[in-house]
Amino acid sequence: MDSTATDPFDTARFEAGRNRLASLAYRLLGSAVDAEDAVQDAYLHWQAADRQHIRVPEAWLTKVVTNLCLDRLRSAQARRERTAGAWLPEPLLDGDPLLGPADTFEQRESVSLAVLMLMERLSPTERAVYVLREAFSYGHAEIAEILDISESASQQHLHRARQRVTAARRRGAEVDRAAARRIVEEFLTAASSGRTERLVALLTDDATAISDGAGLAGKLLRYDTPQRVAAIARAGFKPTPAKRRLVGGTPAIHYALVNGSPAIVTVVGDRVVGSVTFDIVDGKIATVRGIAAPARLTRLTEAWRRQDGAAGAPLVARW
Repeated sequence: MDSTATDPFDTARFEAGRNRLASLAYRLLGSAVDAEDAVQDAYLHWQAADRQHIRVPEAWLTKVVTNLCLDRLRSAQARRERTAGAWLPEPLLDGDPLLGPADTFEQRESVSLAVLMLMERLSPTERAVYVLREAFSYGHAEIAEILDISESASQQHLHRARQRVTAARRRGAEVDRAAARRIVEEFLTAASSGRTERLVALLTDDATAISDGAGLAGKLLRYDTPQRVAAIARAGFKPTPAKRRLVGGTPAIHYALVNGSPAIVTVVGDRVVGSVTFDIVDGKIATVRGIAAPARLTRLTEAWRRQDGAAGAPLVARW
């Protein structure tokens, strides 16, 4: 039998690991679409390979997916997109298989929007070592085999990656979900009612807001003082007829978890038109990230539709 021919058993073996491979690719690329493309390319490699000589399929596929992602990160197109100042990770709704594994704090943190953005400061190899070690608990010998580097080089890459991520990451204790929800609800109430002083009180002294400007600005919009963050939040959450026309209807605003972080999801019908995630440190909001570009919300919208009402009552039914 031709070992490269399609075999139902081999196809099933690949599909059994698809979610893990996609989760790896998403952490490396920050894009669900690109992650799924990388996994599909890996499947084509799997079909074409002499599978009788693949002793450990999981290790072989991990290596293929990792290196396909590194090729994408190193491509000229990716460098242009990611250095143009308009790149943000694609947000994912809690429960999306691309977010797994999530058993440890390190695994959960590695897929947060905060860390995905910080990983943009790493070289592709540093990023791969960091993800393989922190999120998937690979040993340095395994990482060296996957990346075709020495064990000592793997250790050095991890050390540099951890230093760079830790130096820029504001990390408090893991926030109790009930407390996080109360803080977000207070933020929404203060912003929609125009209570700027209350908004400032909810923010850390060095609070930052980042927005993709719905993809219209061509670059990320950044605001870096509590007063500026409060002003932009007040302006953004004030309902107006023009905003309703822009999003195509009257939105409802829900509380949700996005990439493991507390978030506000704005929905028109069954279509997500905006996602705002919050980093909370010591009981206050340290970072606000607003994403409204339709291309970044496709998978979140699909996940929202699959919930079929499971999201519960909105915080604001008609905004």
